[in-house]
Amino acid sequence: MYDITPPITAELNVWPGDTPPSREVLLDMHRGDNLTLSTLRATVHLGAHADAPSHYGTDARAIDGQSLEPYLGPCQVLPVAAERGRRLQVGDLRGSIEAERVLFPTGTFPDPEAWNEDFAGLTPDLVDHLADRGVRLIGVDTPSVDLFHDKQLLAHQRFLARDVAILEGLVLRAVPPGLYELIALPLPLVGFDASPVRAVLRAST
Repeated sequence: MYDITPPITAELNVWPGDTPPSREVLLDMHRGDNLTLSTLRATVHLGAHADAPSHYGTDARAIDGQSLEPYLGPCQVLPVAAERGRRLQVGDLRGSIEAERVLFPTGTFPDPEAWNEDFAGLTPDLVDHLADRGVRLIGVDTPSVDLFHDKQLLAHQRFLARDVAILEGLVLRAVPPGLYELIALPLPLVGFDASPVRAVLRAST
């Protein structure tokens, strides 16, 4: 099993201007309380997370309206020829599509605790190419499927049009290419535009 979720700490980077994770300890057994009780404050786009269509589509589904099926099942970790600051194209794929869920280890956002703006994105054509082959979910090891400065969210818009699910913020550097079972279920956060996930891969049998 591979855990592809970054640890949630105060040092975990989030999108500039978004809410970083913080913990408020309300009760603490080390202070003599009868139990320990904490409050978490953070963006829902935290670490490994599932975007909801409402994040990039007006009046689109919130995360509680998403089917769970895209986030659980056969998955392929597919090598790509990625470069920092450039969108992945169809020609950058290093292999054929063999599963309904595809994860791209771009290596362009290597440290979740050290922000860099020049991570790779996806071309709209690549999203269409994968959707045409039955792909229902695409995951990346970057904070976004679009480039940092893209305000039009060109790739996100194709995800919306093709009803393909998005996972972002994965940690894939230790995962060999191949077929796995993906488990990355979002929480039923009613009305929210994303949800953190505990994303894991199990070796395919």
